[in-house]
Amino acid sequence: MEKRSFSIAGHRTSIALEPEFWRGLEAMANTRQLSLAGLIREIDENRQTTNLSSAVRLAVLAWYRDPR
Repeated sequence: MEKRSFSIAGHRTSIALEPEFWRGLEAMANTRQLSLAGLIREIDENRQTTNLSSAVRLAVLAWYRDPR
């Protein structure tokens, strides 16, 4: 697990993910021309789960699973 901190919606938060999910998240951000913080902010605003780390994992999974 790798933990990183971000400022989202005016407060600091930390997310712990496996390195593979961080790489997937970085690929998503690069493809969408967003910063990592911007992408996480977007995931946070649209999540259907209470846990941000879970929402990030699901977003990465969906990005790889669904055609772009």
